[in-house]
Amino acid sequence: MLATSILLGLVAVALAWPVPILLARSRWPLRAPGSALFAWQTVAFAGGISMIGALAIFGLAPFGQTALKAGAGAAAWLGRTDGTTRVSVASVVALSVALLLALHLLLTLAVTWTHTGRLRRRHRALVALLGKTTPGDPRTRVLDVAAPVAYCLPGGASMTVLSTGLVESLGHAELEAVIAHERGHALQRHHLVLVTFRAWHRALPWLPTARLAEEAVTRLVELLADDYARHRVEDGVLRRAILQVTPTGSLGLDEAGAPVDGSLTLLRAQRLSSGSTGLRLPYRLLVASASAALLCIPPALIVLRA
Repeated sequence: MLATSILLGLVAVALAWPVPILLARSRWPLRAPGSALFAWQTVAFAGGISMIGALAIFGLAPFGQTALKAGAGAAAWLGRTDGTTRVSVASVVALSVALLLALHLLLTLAVTWTHTGRLRRRHRALVALLGKTTPGDPRTRVLDVAAPVAYCLPGGASMTVLSTGLVESLGHAELEAVIAHERGHALQRHHLVLVTFRAWHRALPWLPTARLAEEAVTRLVELLADDYARHRVEDGVLRRAILQVTPTGSLGLDEAGAPVDGSLTLLRAQRLSSGSTGLRLPYRLLVASASAALLCIPPALIVLRA
């Protein structure tokens, strides 16, 4: 079991540092944001499983050569029914850290999810109270705000929120492009991915790649929403709309109406100008295969020790 623990540890280290940095610096995600988003999810999941698995298997090693036997031996040791097994302090510490880390990640996700949902419900109530329904489109609300603002409020019945300043400054085609972009966020459930990576960053603030992952995923969901809108409006129309609108967070919560780094706006506009059409099939298959393999390797190593 020690060899499995070391291998999982090496995978965890790779996914905690060099792999996310290489992925964040790559240019291909601009052409295939969907594949890149799957890759980031794979890195996060496999990294967490590898970290916890390496510690747990190392801690269980003195109790048996397989995970099942080791688990039974650990239970017997805790119950004081087997006094023959000698357990080192390192094993106890490894098991304790694995358990605490798993609980910490799950609790942080639950707290972040609950907090975000509460803020979103409060925001929806305020928008329903202060906003005006667009004739013929009950899913769109307009707020009497001078600044050009547009964002999506996801949920059971997603809502697109626009400001009067935005409606008055854009032409009909550009306005349709903005609405299509925001509905792309809702239909593709981007808020679920964003909440997950926000929780990962909050759970592991000392890990630089957790912040890197959250930033990368935030960019990717914007590109995916752009791709959704590109099927409904021309690239030039969407580009003009992007350059005229101050981008806001796709969740429409604390980010709503707050200016963000203009580099994302320029990145999106340049991508539309270049006419990006995605990766070729061999490269898409390569990315998908690598992501799927990475997704399966840590669980497979743990299961094989069962």
